[in-house]
Amino acid sequence: MHLPVSIKGIVRKEDQVLLLRNERGSWELPGGRLDPGETPEECLLREVREECNLIGTVGQLVDVWVYEVLPEKQVLIVTYVCKCSDLAPFTLSDEHTEYGWFNRNEWENLPMPEGYKHSIVKMQHLCSPKT
Repeated sequence: MHLPVSIKGIVRKEDQVLLLRNERGSWELPGGRLDPGETPEECLLREVREECNLIGTVGQLVDVWVYEVLPEKQVLIVTYVCKCSDLAPFTLSDEHTEYGWFNRNEWENLPMPEGYKHSIVKMQHLCSPKT
């Protein structure tokens, strides 16, 4: 069984994460389909640039999960931390209808696949200061 692969990035601004609303009204992380011959890191940087006009660097691998888009249609989602030092040039592409920076109390209640929510929580644990 061959699954399409989508590479997603968790872009943070302090305690908020960047989410994009797709044409179905669901929120998602920036990212997209892995092209043939492309590394996951190259894909993430390309997609973040195309969707948000941001230049980033790829951080830690956070999560890998299977998203069932429809019955019989699944996508392998690979999520990384994506660090963008300059958020000022942000421009939303026409692939999405809206964007927002959300803290946990906000994104937990958004219409969004549970896998994305799990990935964000996992990232927060991975990136929190160790005591």
